[in-house]
Amino acid sequence: MASLPLVGLPTDHKQIGAHPFLAVGEKYVRAVVDGAGAMPLLLPTLEPALPLRQFLEGVDGVLLTGSVSNIEPHHYSDESSYEGNLLDPRRDATNLALIPLAVELGVPVLAICRGFQEVNVAFGGSLYQKVHEQPGLMDHRERPEDPLDIQYGLAHDLALTPGGLLAGMAGTTSVRVNSLHGQGVKRLGRDLIVEATAPDGLIEAFRHDGPGFLLGVQWHPEWKVRENAFYLAIFEAFGAACRARMQMRQFVPRQPGTGTEQRLEPDRPPPQ
Repeated sequence: MASLPLVGLPTDHKQIGAHPFLAVGEKYVRAVVDGAGAMPLLLPTLEPALPLRQFLEGVDGVLLTGSVSNIEPHHYSDESSYEGNLLDPRRDATNLALIPLAVELGVPVLAICRGFQEVNVAFGGSLYQKVHEQPGLMDHRERPEDPLDIQYGLAHDLALTPGGLLAGMAGTTSVRVNSLHGQGVKRLGRDLIVEATAPDGLIEAFRHDGPGFLLGVQWHPEWKVRENAFYLAIFEAFGAACRARMQMRQFVPRQPGTGTEQRLEPDRPPPQ
């Protein structure tokens, strides 16, 4: 059986009962397996953070998941956090450092919801803490009292950038997606290119302007990933980038006449 690419998923730090836990939602893990065709590997978000370069050199991709928590606003503005805002400073510390390093090392990144916002902040962008309170913007939140299939049901149209990565996956410039977020992009980070916008103009997807694969989406394509062709295409594209990374990372060419093998550095392509 062929080996699978390894995809790292940084964890959330949360309190369950009397004990702290490091956790990742099962739907993200399942989407890595069923959508990307990869092996999930959790990255514990500890304080201080684990050696991120060592971790990234050992994986073929990173999935930054959604979460009930939000990024602490001091990372992107001088605003104070509102009362009741759920925060996860350990995840902030890990992911905001991990993202630019992953780009530097050429590790594919797919970022969803909070992960999408983390990428924006990591590249100097800012966020609306409450999108629904901004004049002219929609309420993008789900209704917690609704069944999950309703919460994750298709909620609004997206305008995909013509000629963009997502438009190529969808085969069209208009799709419908779910919507389960209270925060959103205010100022776009550097080197990020808009891939999709909501009807109110809110940025809902971007990619990184550079080599490699970094795609961020504000909605939740991991939800029942194999039942939505557009969602599946996103994970399949991520999986393909991870497999290409695995082949490059694990390439061990024989040195002529020696019978020995040499392992390449993770971010170097194999010789032609």
